[in-house]
Amino acid sequence: MAESAINLKTFTPPAELRRAPIVLNNRGSGWLTDKLSSFAEGKTPLWWWIMFVPALLGATVLLPAMLIYQVSTGVGVWGNNQPVAWGWDIINFVWWVGVAHAGTLISAMLFLTRQHWRTTIGRATEAMTVFAVMMAGLYPAIHVGRVWFAWFLFPIPNSNAIWPQFRSPLMWDVFAVNTYLVVSILFWYLGLIPDLAVLRDRATTRVRKFIYGFLAMGWTGSARHWHHYEKAYVVLSGLCTLLVFTVSSIVGLDFCTSQLAGWHATIFPLYFVVGAVYCGFGMVLVLLIPLRKLCHLEEIITPRHMDRICKLTLLSSLAIAYIYVMEYFIAWYSGDPYERWVFGHRLFGHTYWYGGWIMLVVNVGLAQLLWFKRTRQNLKLVFAIGVLINIGMWFERFVIIVGSLYQDFLPANWGVYFPTWVDIGTYLGTLGAFFMMYLLFIKFLPLVAIAEVKGAMPQADPHHPLGGAKQ
Repeated sequence: MAESAINLKTFTPPAELRRAPIVLNNRGSGWLTDKLSSFAEGKTPLWWWIMFVPALLGATVLLPAMLIYQVSTGVGVWGNNQPVAWGWDIINFVWWVGVAHAGTLISAMLFLTRQHWRTTIGRATEAMTVFAVMMAGLYPAIHVGRVWFAWFLFPIPNSNAIWPQFRSPLMWDVFAVNTYLVVSILFWYLGLIPDLAVLRDRATTRVRKFIYGFLAMGWTGSARHWHHYEKAYVVLSGLCTLLVFTVSSIVGLDFCTSQLAGWHATIFPLYFVVGAVYCGFGMVLVLLIPLRKLCHLEEIITPRHMDRICKLTLLSSLAIAYIYVMEYFIAWYSGDPYERWVFGHRLFGHTYWYGGWIMLVVNVGLAQLLWFKRTRQNLKLVFAIGVLINIGMWFERFVIIVGSLYQDFLPANWGVYFPTWVDIGTYLGTLGAFFMMYLLFIKFLPLVAIAEVKGAMPQADPHHPLGGAKQ
């Protein structure tokens, strides 16, 4: 009896060892459910419509118009030429693949390492992954030229008994991107199922109850359901983590299997993985900083969460800075005159020198501001850094692709690449489609995983003073 009367506070760890709260101000589970469901259940705010209308026009008018014009006329409407046979099509493909990667890294890899702080931002980054992969997958289909023959890229029987060339890097892209898309959608949807059941139970109309009930797949929250759910979630987390490295490595192999100076480097698979993750973290900052303010989620997506993302972004920038140094060192150490020529002209050439300097200054120099806590706490500055990171990573892909192609081995074949209005319009259309789908997502589905955040809160721990032990 005397032992049971001991104050529970004597068993709590010291303040420096306690885990920082997932949700601020000691909010309870009921408040959390109401808060995260309110945006999907309430009236659509004005700011959502202001953002949605331009995105809708880009996705439903600009992008289809550009695709119809390109398919009906031919890829000659792009700025691609000889020797720059790849231009904005592959640049934007690699850029969108990079945007997708941080979402999987945050949600899957941090889940496997039991980082509880990821619960509040995992859903938002998973959605970013799914929509970005969709935009990336659009480019390989159209840059082949004759899109009506794109089905030959898949290993399906045909009357001529012709099979795809499995040694072609283009085939690797097809399988890698499609596998990544399918697994990312499954991983995202699986995490949504408990929250869809919450919206089903809270629905006030038959239509909403039917739609959310159908998508919830009969979820009741029983121990049996949770048992199967957790096993499937771990399996998909492992697959997604592997695909983070697989997809970008294959994209890098598209380049390094060639003999072109500036491309045939064994560092390219790792280069593309690190660059993709860094680019993705930049987009995470761009999305989360305004959304936490507009959706009034400051108590859930806390400054501590944003600080962690900034630190991961800084770590990625240090890794990519090391790769930049090694890339230039290998070009010098190899003694290959063509390799030295290409890397020298990336910074001191007469045509695209600005791309190389933007790449270095933004991707390496600007991110070093995140060393300082005062910078990480200034979310307006962090948002600007996130935008510039995406611009810098786009120029990195521009430097790699166009900067290596426009001056090949024969000076007589040298040429200059300029994007056309179709190149620009297609890219803006994909941006519109991405933001349109993301805005629809935050309107009809919880931006933050309700069940996961609840599971990481102190109230879910029976041995915590605020949890079951107190009762």
